[in-house]
Amino acid sequence: MADTLTAIGLAKLDEAAEKFVADGTVPGLVALVANGDDVHVEAAGQLSIGGPKMARDSLFRIASMTKPITGAATMALIEEGLIGLDEPVDRLLPELADRRVLREISGPLDDTIPARRAITTRDLLTFTFGFGFVAEMFMAAEPFLIVAASDAARLSTIGPPDRAIQPDQDTWIAGLGSLPLIAQPGERWMYNTGASVLGVLLSRAAGLPFREVLRTRIFEPLGMTQTAFWATDPGRLATVYRSAPGGGLELLEAQDGPYSRPPAFEDGAAGLVSTADDMLAFARMFLRGGEPVLSGESVRAMTTDQLTPEQKAYGGLGADFFDHQSWSYCQSVRYSGAFGWDGGFGTTWLVDPVRDLVVIVLTQRMFDSPGLPEPHASIQAAAYAALA
Repeated sequence: MADTLTAIGLAKLDEAAEKFVADGTVPGLVALVANGDDVHVEAAGQLSIGGPKMARDSLFRIASMTKPITGAATMALIEEGLIGLDEPVDRLLPELADRRVLREISGPLDDTIPARRAITTRDLLTFTFGFGFVAEMFMAAEPFLIVAASDAARLSTIGPPDRAIQPDQDTWIAGLGSLPLIAQPGERWMYNTGASVLGVLLSRAAGLPFREVLRTRIFEPLGMTQTAFWATDPGRLATVYRSAPGGGLELLEAQDGPYSRPPAFEDGAAGLVSTADDMLAFARMFLRGGEPVLSGESVRAMTTDQLTPEQKAYGGLGADFFDHQSWSYCQSVRYSGAFGWDGGFGTTWLVDPVRDLVVIVLTQRMFDSPGLPEPHASIQAAAYAALA
């Protein structure tokens, strides 16, 4: 017999959500759990401290939950024949041709060797194209020179996203192309930047702004009417907070901040705002085999491990990153069969096809570490416990 969501289990899930609002962990949240056609949503707290009530259709900066959407759009353009999975990106991204690679990750920018091969679309999808961030960058006594150079180019790709400083698309990719790679293409997994580059690649392949690629290939076919690169109705946008040094929360970005207006760079790694129901629509696309936007083959590729043991051996975002999960195309795949990804501004998106379960938790409290924050872990556990 198929799983169902029990009333007792859902009541406990609501209690878990309300607890984290009541104790001040988050000002507000939206938690959605879906099992088959059964959908339960709990909207608790406020859009901001002392502000209006949270609602089911409240908007959230989903940060890195943008990545799976970029991955799906990439697979759509591959199916259309506009790009090839194993095609070098040089044809559309000449800025990334003839790469040089740092001899040492922490070394000077002019101590380089030639790249052994060109960067491919697959490298970008699997985050193995040779640029991004990894744990050792944040444990060093002094900032790596490549990190400082990336910051000087206003790429905002190593560390938390800051769309206010990013330049336009062509300037952004030129800035990346002016820097050496950190690793050889295909050598190791490095977080984040691959999805940003994919946004530029897809825009050039389709001859459209990246937002139009997403609208025509993903959003309109799936009815994701509330997902975009900025909030046209910022009154529905939750305020972002982070942990304050002395405890409690401090303001990071208000409703009228950068996400209330069009960005200069439409970042495929972290740029979208969305709602719980739109992300459910995206999840259900995978659960029904990709219709109406992807083939079953593309869905299988996006939901299975695409890394080699050698690529994982370098580690990820922490020494234990690959203990319970790996990486497919722009998203995590758990060894249990579940998949999804999280957004550092306080959002999580988990799909378990084995249990036909979707769990979406949207807050706007910035993550303190790569680990899953307690509200998200507790609500995910409650969702599984609610299954009968």
